[in-house]
Amino acid sequence: MPQLNPNPWFLIMLTSWMVFSLIIQPKLLSFTTTNTPSTKLKATTKTTPWTWPWT
Repeated sequence: MPQLNPNPWFLIMLTSWMVFSLIIQPKLLSFTTTNTPSTKLKATTKTTPWTWPWT
């Protein structure tokens, strides 16, 4: 059964993970986000309870 032979596929998987981990991932993580989170406090609105006419 050739599916159980890890000889060619293990090297391909290991190489692709190393390329992703060492080359692609640092380049992706170096990008800055366009919308930086702000520390502005949100204003709370005062709500009034709804008065139901049938109660």
